[in-house]
Amino acid sequence: MSRECSILAEQLNRNCQCISLDRVALGRALAGGESGADLAALIDAGRPNLFADSAVFVGAACLQRMADIIAAIERVVAMPAWQARVLAWAPSAARHAPKAAGVFHGYDFHLSANGPQLIEINTNAGGGLLNAALAQAQKACCAEVSAVLPGVHPAATVEQDYVDMFREEWRAERGEAPLGRIAIVDVQPNAQFLYPEFLLFQKLFERHGVAATICDPAALRFEDGALRHEGERIDLVYNRLTDFGLDAPESAALREAYLAGAVVVTPHPRAHAVYADKRNLSLLTDAAALAELGVDAATREVLLAGIPRTERVRREDGDALWARRRQLFFKPAAGYGSKAAYRGDKMTKRAFEEVLTGGYVAQVLVPPSERVVGLEGQSIGLKLDLRNYVYRGRVQLVIARLYQGQTTNFRTAGGGFAPVLTVPMMEER
Repeated sequence: MSRECSILAEQLNRNCQCISLDRVALGRALAGGESGADLAALIDAGRPNLFADSAVFVGAACLQRMADIIAAIERVVAMPAWQARVLAWAPSAARHAPKAAGVFHGYDFHLSANGPQLIEINTNAGGGLLNAALAQAQKACCAEVSAVLPGVHPAATVEQDYVDMFREEWRAERGEAPLGRIAIVDVQPNAQFLYPEFLLFQKLFERHGVAATICDPAALRFEDGALRHEGERIDLVYNRLTDFGLDAPESAALREAYLAGAVVVTPHPRAHAVYADKRNLSLLTDAAALAELGVDAATREVLLAGIPRTERVRREDGDALWARRRQLFFKPAAGYGSKAAYRGDKMTKRAFEEVLTGGYVAQVLVPPSERVVGLEGQSIGLKLDLRNYVYRGRVQLVIARLYQGQTTNFRTAGGGFAPVLTVPMMEER
């Protein structure tokens, strides 16, 4: 599988240090509409490491392998037996079964000697629209980049795909009724790191004839059978909350409207429950559990080869887990953004005690691969992961994140979001 994932791609990630990002072109891409200059300034001032200067090279066979793993998971998630199993530990709002599928599922991978390994699934993965702009701002800085740069999706194509996705979510629930207003909802949205993307989405929706607002869930009201913000009826909520079950007090109006069928919410609690709860990974990597659920042998083979073995943490297994901790990565079951996650070889006894009491999973550690970049005249090795943005099982866009430290953080000089350039399989011949 290492060969399938491209020897040339690995060499390019080590040796090609040219700067492919045209920051002037990026500014133009971000400024596509009113207040664009303000948006670019917002990113420059508070998020200087949001975008990496260098692209990441990935072999075409490696991209196909990731798509195969995603397709295998989609087949399992569609099974009634799977949904019954995982809903048993899900929050109550997840019992509600909307027809909408949920936008921006994010499948995150590390590249290993055995090929891509799925680290986790997210159901409100951020960065999709920011990366559409980033892809538009790449330049052919060397012959190697020039050879594969035409494979980058044009921003306009990706943006239209995203708009069509939201409209499909709406049609799944409301048929041909007009979509009037979307609310982009998160807690204190203007304080969120990806707030610039909220602004981009607001402009994108408005350019396509749909009114859009950005608001805190506490500002929503469920009145007269409708969800409202400052008196305006909200038809669809683009949900950026990490309150996955809509259980927080500030989510009360949104939860009530959602369960009453008065608003379309995407992504929604059920999507998180059946895809993104980290405990689900313990089933996806358990051969016996998969067989018991009725998963076919070919799908089981793909899952077991493509996802690191994951287990639910139990206090009675504490001694054994502590002994194996250097080979494990610990994540909270309902976690997001690598918060409260621990690499076992860096863990203290105090942190381990938190893990034993906090509803964690332990996943076999798959170290990330590297992208070497030039920074201030030096060559710096940055870790990388790959994110697949997926809608209804179809991969829309693949991007990379470059970083130093235990997890992605957007604090690393030279790091941040990076476009993925596909290296064709023919180069192995």
